[in-house]
Amino acid sequence: MADEPLVLGIETSCDETGVGIVRGRTLLADAIASSVDEHARFGGVVPEVASRAHLEAMVPTIERALKEAGVSAKDLDGIAVTAGPGLAGALLVGVSAAKAYAYALGKPLYGVNHLASHICVDQLEHGALPEPTMALLVSGGHSSLLLSSDITSDVRPMGATIDDAAGEAFDKIARVLNLGFPGGPVIDRYAKEGDPRAIAFPRGLTGPRDPAYDFSFSGLKTAVARWIEAKRAAGEDVPVRDVAASFQEAVVDVLTRKAVRACRDEGVDHLMIGGGVAANSRLRVLAQERCEAAGIRLRVPRPKLCTDNGAMVAALGAEMVARGRAASDWDLSADSSLPVTDTHVPGRSHDHGHDHVHEVSKGNLYS
Repeated sequence: MADEPLVLGIETSCDETGVGIVRGRTLLADAIASSVDEHARFGGVVPEVASRAHLEAMVPTIERALKEAGVSAKDLDGIAVTAGPGLAGALLVGVSAAKAYAYALGKPLYGVNHLASHICVDQLEHGALPEPTMALLVSGGHSSLLLSSDITSDVRPMGATIDDAAGEAFDKIARVLNLGFPGGPVIDRYAKEGDPRAIAFPRGLTGPRDPAYDFSFSGLKTAVARWIEAKRAAGEDVPVRDVAASFQEAVVDVLTRKAVRACRDEGVDHLMIGGGVAANSRLRVLAQERCEAAGIRLRVPRPKLCTDNGAMVAALGAEMVARGRAASDWDLSADSSLPVTDTHVPGRSHDHGHDHVHEVSKGNLYS
């Protein structure tokens, strides 16, 4: 175990300041500082607020992670950081911090992809990812089907949302129902007491001529909002629990149906589900039922590892180190629209991974 890479990961793509430490595929620390309460009064994430919160939380969260892991910063084998996609200002805080720590410690720096990290985190719970693996990533910013034959170098997009992401739709419907922000957990809670068959909400992009693997939740969101408005205009009470259950069922029905279809079409017998919406209890149940019926093995990390966290970034960073992938250069920058095909941002000026740290490795600038 001591020979496995010890890597610290920093995640700041949205409103969670996450710092994780892993040794190989073993999780040692997962420290998170959330600014969600600061955004709640606005009904959504405010980029400037998120960036300032990351700045204030960064050093204390890193120190907490090191203490939790029981390791010293000088013992690290590398620093990994989310380089994109995400909110530009928030990403810049994390990238700047990672570069500072890597330079001071004389350690290699790895700028990695947020979506690929969401896939790789499953290794911390269920062991090495099968190759290939189909991944369904669902969150406030993403709803994607991805096929990975090598998590460090080959992730192929199969489908994605053409409008609202699933988590975004949850937030918007929760707002219409006056349930607060974030919407995912509260709708999940109300839906458990409702009837998912009470209201026949539409299933987007499920027609015979629609794209097989793409998603659309904008039409569903509009249909639910109009249904609620019609009830209120007629002076009738809105059955919140039934609306939540029926809306949730429409979302998870489409997500799981398309994911299982992609697995069948590609001949892949493993499906991994990640992202914040993967914590949804109904999504987990329906995915398990449909995967078992199709002979597909389902892998879903525990809820805490599904939401944005530093452990997922550290997991991908450790895999980069273990497989000898090139480290990033010091001019690494944040890319808010970094494509998932770029699993990491390697350096351009060297032939192998650690050349860029040699000039500072003689003296440890961090005490």
